[in-house]
Amino acid sequence: MKVWIVLISLFYFSYTSNTSIQYNTFELKSGDILFQDLDSSPICDAIELVTPGYNGGNFSHIGLVISQNDTLKILEAIPPKVTITNLDNFLNRSSDQNGNPKVIVGRLIDEYKNTIAKAIEFAKQKIGVDYDEYFMLDNDKYYCSELIYDAFSPYFIFKLEPMNFLDPTNNDTLSTWKEYYSKIGIQVPQNELGINPGVMSLSEKIQIIHFYGNPDGIIR
Repeated sequence: MKVWIVLISLFYFSYTSNTSIQYNTFELKSGDILFQDLDSSPICDAIELVTPGYNGGNFSHIGLVISQNDTLKILEAIPPKVTITNLDNFLNRSSDQNGNPKVIVGRLIDEYKNTIAKAIEFAKQKIGVDYDEYFMLDNDKYYCSELIYDAFSPYFIFKLEPMNFLDPTNNDTLSTWKEYYSKIGIQVPQNELGINPGVMSLSEKIQIIHFYGNPDGIIR
């Protein structure tokens, strides 16, 4: 009996130690892309409803990992401007039922890693630019996925697609979007070209390499 207790204890210690090591040794790299299930507003919910991402995951925000003074930070477009955010602040915006960040990590495949430096240089030049509340291209403002798309656009990492604001249950424009665009005084830009975090997470030119937690809807 004592022998079995010792063996079970050793197995448990080995398993938990390996699990801990595997989690703690994951290292972000400059150029990694963070896809986030951000539970901050009805707009986030509306984005996620119409644009499922990697393995069915709900993603409404995206940020680019950069190195600043030998510290990894996140460059992102988030109201009111394009800005640099501390990694912990980014990760702690939304959590799953286990208290882990609802964030997954994408990394460019080897063939395209040489594009990272230029993409980061481009994105840094946009720091301080106003957030694009219209979610429209080419208006001298940036929403989150537009910033990352433009940074990598010379290398065709991501593809623009017609934007969709329709409720999948009845094919009518979601009331959230009707109210939102009515308030800012423009028509809902249904089918205009755009980009979103869900679509970007499906790019064949990146690999999903790490889960901080479980975004809603994701299948692992």
